[in-house]
Amino acid sequence: MGSFIEINDTLQITTEQGFPVEILNLEKHLQKAIKLEDVKGQLFHFHKKDSARIFHLDPVRVFLVHSIDGKWLIWGKALIQSQTIVKQLEENGEWIEGKWQTSGSYIISDIYDPEYQKIFTQRESVPGKSYF
Repeated sequence: MGSFIEINDTLQITTEQGFPVEILNLEKHLQKAIKLEDVKGQLFHFHKKDSARIFHLDPVRVFLVHSIDGKWLIWGKALIQSQTIVKQLEENGEWIEGKWQTSGSYIISDIYDPEYQKIFTQRESVPGKSYF
């Protein structure tokens, strides 16, 4: 008997999972590029990623991706500061056998300028998943 743990170099999260849309907003970014200085010193949190996942740890970067209706919008790079894997529970508190969730925190280490963001998203997204 064994365990399944996924190792990720990409933190792909939805708004509901903690993507900071109040700061990283594409419409605003296209009007005036959001800079790393705008998020410097801020710690962000993600939660309820399905599956047991291990993200590369600081100082190794992960790509920061906003998942919007199943499409990927790549914003730049992040450094994982913490991660926790917990059992996924039913409302009555019983474990859903084999189901796990990963949560954690990160800082943003690089924000792509809008032009590069579009090119990088188109080239590096899983086929068929690019936001553009």
